[in-house]
Amino acid sequence: MHLIALGVIGFSVCMVTDIILNYIVKMPRSYKKGAEYIIRRNLWFQLINTPLVALGICLYRHFVLNDRVEGNQFSIVNFLEALVIIAFCSFVIGLYWRFKFRNKYLAMELEETRLLNEELKEMQEKSLLSMSSDSPTVDTNVNYEVRKQDISAVNEVKEMSKKPRPQELTLTGTTNESVTLLISHLLYIEAVGNYVKVCHLHEAQAHTDMLRATMKQMEETLQDYPMIVRCHRAFLVNLSQVEQIVSHSGSTQLLIKHCHESLPVSRSNMAQVKAAIKQG
Repeated sequence: MHLIALGVIGFSVCMVTDIILNYIVKMPRSYKKGAEYIIRRNLWFQLINTPLVALGICLYRHFVLNDRVEGNQFSIVNFLEALVIIAFCSFVIGLYWRFKFRNKYLAMELEETRLLNEELKEMQEKSLLSMSSDSPTVDTNVNYEVRKQDISAVNEVKEMSKKPRPQELTLTGTTNESVTLLISHLLYIEAVGNYVKVCHLHEAQAHTDMLRATMKQMEETLQDYPMIVRCHRAFLVNLSQVEQIVSHSGSTQLLIKHCHESLPVSRSNMAQVKAAIKQG
């Protein structure tokens, strides 16, 4: 009987704790924010839930058991005693679930990354086919290996935007410097203080130019090219030049072709990168 009552108390307190986390601490339950967020939320859950459970048990002892067993009246000593016991149990259980959940999440993340890499390759092939049909100026010296596409995929490429986008573009800053390049040759753009570093292919080699400009200016200039997205507050990346997407311990990086650089992907920009790959 008492075990059932304590179970009801524990369940009720857990529901109250979840409400506090959702609406007061502003940490709703979400599996899309990664393992680190879930672990941090569980820590907050334990910090709030443990004293509340200890308080609930002390009140139960005071109002239900005090008449039957002496020494169950509510007191600081009884509260601290219950707090230590509940904290220890909560720590052991939380530690177990933390490692179990983390391993499960990392396995899911690896599978998601594998599927995303497959979609990335398909997007790159479609982009290459599109550039080949839209413009004769695409550099044929760049070594691409493209799988044979079925008729429906080729038709899909032909039905892409009716508004042709220039394949050659000039990036300018606030001074006289400028960089003229093929969009297909742009690797990435990095913010460096008051400048941006434009990394692109020049004579089949990775080359960098510095422009006095902001990332916002670069983003506005390149907004008509859906394969160029912001992956981090300091980086714009050409997804057509991404060799592979790599995930490790909750962090994601983009390996860039030709220069072998690794660009970080922030959590806030991950959805934008995924959407650009899926839309192709």
